Amino acid sequence: MRLVLVVLLAAMAAAAQTDTSTNPDPAPVQAANQQVTIPAGTKVLLQLKSPIDTKHARPGDGVYCQTSFPVTQDNVVVIPAGTYVKGEIAEVKRAGRVKGRAEVLFHFNTMIFPGGYTVDLPGALEDEPGAVNHSVTDKEGAVKADSQKGKDAGTVAKGGATGSVVGAVVGRSFKDAGIGGGIGAAVGLAQVLLTRGQDVRIEQGASLEMVLQRSLTVEISRVDSDSAVVPRPSNTHRMRIPGRPPR
Repeated sequence: MRLVLVVLLAAMAAAAQTDTSTNPDPAPVQAANQQVTIPAGTKVLLQLKSPIDTKHARPGDGVYCQTSFPVTQDNVVVIPAGTYVKGEIAEVKRAGRVKGRAEVLFHFNTMIFPGGYTVDLPGALEDEPGAVNHSVTDKEGAVKADSQKGKDAGTVAKGGATGSVVGAVVGRSFKDAGIGGGIGAAVGLAQVLLTRGQDVRIEQGASLEMVLQRSLTVEISRVDSDSAVVPRPSNTHRMRIPGRPPR
């Protein structure tokens, strides 16, 4: 009787071991296939890989970026640093000669994770930290050149001042200085009217802040953060060692 009981217990243990090896705990499988929804309004920091300017850009041109900082949710990396982000220019406006500022509008539409996993992306430009001579002006992400009214007035004033000096030196009278000033101001005004305003140019390596316009669902098992290549700043300088001449 005791022998039968021992044999029975051994058989039950072997069966339990076989069941565990052939039917692993479903929890890890479920976690591997888990889908995570990144909410609308999430901001993603990007680095621009090729410059954009209103002088050469055309609607339909591609915009190429790479994430420079990971996005996490519930202690899980959902968008690793080094993920590629592609966009497209939707509208371009050149600056006018008399009025109208340069403007460019583009949207982000595709995200390519390090392992090749690709998702459609509803993204817009939220901000450009460190922008010079232009800024993001609306929720759609339009980038517009800064106003040049002060600069144009300075050009006219500079022309008038130069003309006054020349007129006074040549004619040696206040009347001649006034005539020269008027001529110089007219030349400065003509220069303003014949010259386009400044273009919008976003340099390669610029930091861009993208915002998700709608929620984005990703499969965690396909988000490979280990193989991500983190982009390096394009303006990296070598550290100089004191006493050693620069190379």
